[in-house]
Amino acid sequence: MGTWMKIVKRLLLLFLLLLLISLGYFGFKIRQNVQQVMTYEDEVEQAVKENNIPEYKNLVLAIIYTESKGRTEDLMQSSESAYGERHMIGTTKESIDNGVAFLAQSIDQANEAGCDIWTAVQAYNFGLDYIQFVKERGGKNSIHLAEKYSKEVLSPLLGNTEQKTYRYNRPQALLYNGGFLYSNGGNMFYADLVRMNEQFIKWLK
Repeated sequence: MGTWMKIVKRLLLLFLLLLLISLGYFGFKIRQNVQQVMTYEDEVEQAVKENNIPEYKNLVLAIIYTESKGRTEDLMQSSESAYGERHMIGTTKESIDNGVAFLAQSIDQANEAGCDIWTAVQAYNFGLDYIQFVKERGGKNSIHLAEKYSKEVLSPLLGNTEQKTYRYNRPQALLYNGGFLYSNGGNMFYADLVRMNEQFIKWLK
């Protein structure tokens, strides 16, 4: 019995050591990503002022973290909202200018509809029609509403009429549904991801 307990204790210690190493590694990577995103702080600050949403600077930085971690030319993945198709943006400034302008439009429409800020953020991923969808269902974004829109509106609209899914192994998804998204249905966890990344920005910038 004594030998067995020693083995169990060693295994537990090994597990805890691996857990600490993993947490340390992920913490280091998150800090690296935040530092990379913060290299665009001045450009973001200018863009939010020009679009009359200066209080949302950290939110924009969190969207950059979510979309690209600051490592592509199209930092905010704003090509589709600006041009209707991907890979049309060639500079980081153009991406920020277009992305912030679209976010400001989304925030304005969400405010007019009496919806919360996270509806506007989710609409950055889903498109502005999502705002009316949330307005008609209480005015507050939730993963449940985002899933309903993704499954029943957006993915069928974009050709996924059979509710096909694909693996998505982020913690939010794993906890909510075992880790999947609907094909052509955007990312129903988008607002939650941005909210989490905004905290990283606030803590580590």
